Amino acid sequence: MEKKTGLFVIIGPLIVITILLSAAWWFGWREPPFPDGLIQANGRIEGDHYTVAGKWPGRVAELSAREGEQVEQGRILLKLDDSQTVAKLNQAKAAVHAITAQRQAARSSLAVFKKNIPLKIAVAKAGLAHAKASLASHRNTEKQARKDAERFRALLKRQTVERQRSEQADLAWDVARADTAAAESAVTQAEKTLAQAKLGWEEINAREDELAALSAQRMQAEAALAEAQSVLDDLVIKAPADGMITTRMVDSGEMVAAGGPLFDIVNLDRLYLKVYVPGNEIGKIRLGSPAQIYTDAFPDRPFPATVRYIASQAEFTPKEVQTADERVKLVYAVKLYLDQNQEHRLTPGLPADAVIRWQEDAPWTKPRW
Repeated sequence: MEKKTGLFVIIGPLIVITILLSAAWWFGWREPPFPDGLIQANGRIEGDHYTVAGKWPGRVAELSAREGEQVEQGRILLKLDDSQTVAKLNQAKAAVHAITAQRQAARSSLAVFKKNIPLKIAVAKAGLAHAKASLASHRNTEKQARKDAERFRALLKRQTVERQRSEQADLAWDVARADTAAAESAVTQAEKTLAQAKLGWEEINAREDELAALSAQRMQAEAALAEAQSVLDDLVIKAPADGMITTRMVDSGEMVAAGGPLFDIVNLDRLYLKVYVPGNEIGKIRLGSPAQIYTDAFPDRPFPATVRYIASQAEFTPKEVQTADERVKLVYAVKLYLDQNQEHRLTPGLPADAVIRWQEDAPWTKPRW
């Protein structure tokens, strides 16, 4: 009996101490359970990437961007050698200039020609009318001279007029016939002149065809100029969007292939944390659900985020998920886009924890692992 009493004296205080310590832990030291309405997850911060590539092959002549630099959309990152393209551009400019001058001269000549043709035709018609009137007059004169010559010949046979007077009448008739022949020749020449003046309309058509051909050549030369200018512009590689250069694949003097990657740019204003949520909890999350992101660099500062993407198919938990009990589960990928990234403090690659709230009244708390 004394042994039992002694044993109780020893064990009793130990039991009391254990009970007291358990109570102290339960009421004071035990961390309260994770609030309902919240889901915690972890992953790495990522961003929307832009791969910068060139349309043409060439040698890097000028490099003006390095890794880690912040660039704005449109900033020049590098320039490829453009000596051959500049030569083609100058050649195309010279061709456009020459054809433009020819076209302008042809247009001016055509305008003058069109203005002169009606005047030439009017002059030719007036000349023809005058020649025909002169011919009619000479024919009347010739007819009268012939009558006079025939009358004087008859009078000469009856010896009622002097021979000299008859010869003068014959001579006048010869002169009248010569004048008539000349007038007929003048009419023929006037008709030819009018016909040639009217051929000017055909010449106008030919010159208009020539002008159209020069216009087509000019369009072709301008197209060649635009193509050369486009190639020259494409040899200057610019940033497609604001962001930070994370990777540079080339250096000055290197040859690059058409379409080969040159830079990788990430948009620091479109960062997101990619996390994996177990299948038994994914149904609680909706697009637009609020979240808070915590990083080791800023442990006491939560960064507000919003659920913008929920995977439609489950997958096995990736290796980068840190908790052991999560590595054997089927999970769904979820992207939490940062509402803001002030001063670009967060960058891709940083590990981070997240708390997603699926009940509006759930109090925010830091993640616990």
